[in-house]
Amino acid sequence: MEKIVLASQSPRRKQLLEWAEVEFDVIAKQTDELSPAGLEPEQTAIYIARQKALAVQRSDIFGRYESNPIILAADTLVVLDDQLIGKPENREDAIRILRSLSGKKHEVITGVVIMNREEEISFADITEVWFRELTIDQIEYYIDKYKPYDKAGAYAIQEWIGVIGVRAISGDFFNVMGLPVSRVLAALDQMTNQE
Repeated sequence: MEKIVLASQSPRRKQLLEWAEVEFDVIAKQTDELSPAGLEPEQTAIYIARQKALAVQRSDIFGRYESNPIILAADTLVVLDDQLIGKPENREDAIRILRSLSGKKHEVITGVVIMNREEEISFADITEVWFRELTIDQIEYYIDKYKPYDKAGAYAIQEWIGVIGVRAISGDFFNVMGLPVSRVLAALDQMTNQE
């Protein structure tokens, strides 16, 4: 397989690729996580992932690769009642977000862009997540202990809140962690075999 460059500082995405025994480098460039108005949530996630990939592709450090490395970028969004829920701004916002998710179903959408200098594969993966009713004590405990300020939806399913709060999921569990790994591996294999 060609050299893989992960365009993300996310420890969860790194961990998932390591579990899949994929060798990769990490190059992440700061990008605005904004998208044009009017996009569907899946299109929004793919758009933001593409901006991350393009920022890496344009970077000086990426230009040092002599081969044609594959860039893997992803962006994860949470959608509740057709409203996008991003990362919490502060403790109060995190409490508000988790209270809104409590007892309800939401969708976790990860947009993935895999590109090299000649081609691109992009897709969005959707997982439905149902939370049990969470008490305010549980919400505050989780936020104060785990500080989920860098996570869409103000939670990580693999942490305490997921263990005690998630009633059911439909779809890829690892997508909720930030990367639908099996689908990514299939796309990487497809791109590699086309060359």
